Amino acid sequence: MENNDRVAVVIGSTRPARICPGIAQWIRDLAQQGSPLRYELLDLAEANLPLLDEPLMAALQRYEHEHTRQWSRIVSSYSAFVFVFPQYNWGYPAVLKNALDFLYHEWRDKPATVACYGTRGGNRGAAQLLDVLQGLHMRTLPDHLELVITEQDVDEDWQLKDLDATLHPYRDQVRHIDEQLIKALRDGR
Repeated sequence: MENNDRVAVVIGSTRPARICPGIAQWIRDLAQQGSPLRYELLDLAEANLPLLDEPLMAALQRYEHEHTRQWSRIVSSYSAFVFVFPQYNWGYPAVLKNALDFLYHEWRDKPATVACYGTRGGNRGAAQLLDVLQGLHMRTLPDHLELVITEQDVDEDWQLKDLDATLHPYRDQVRHIDEQLIKALRDGR
């Protein structure tokens, strides 16, 4: 493991009234405490990728568009990934699938896990994304997060009333994921 190992905590929702940035920031801040890794937010809304518009498959790495080359440089700069996203209709957001599909080699062999949330924890969305990450030949961690967020946890605007109180039960799991990332990065070199 190197002291400059960067972990992208990917904000995998672009919905205007999303709660994903707050959840991702909470995970980043908690994971960062005492970790030798550098956790950073990576917001897909800021990546602003169009729907996949490369004429050739990503595995060829013959990118025609500058936005793809820029995305490739960003993804390549990270050593590992934590994908944070809501479960939508038993799946995961299309913007996340789109961002993954733009590239191929840039994801390969990098440790990854997911933090999915929903009224029942997002287990189906998590399972689907973990399958995709395996297809990209990422090294998925043994553990991931399934965060339960109920209607009682949000206000009338569907924003979390008390983010820390809602996510507090998952503190130990986040720290365990940090330990797994440290081990995966150490063992992968």
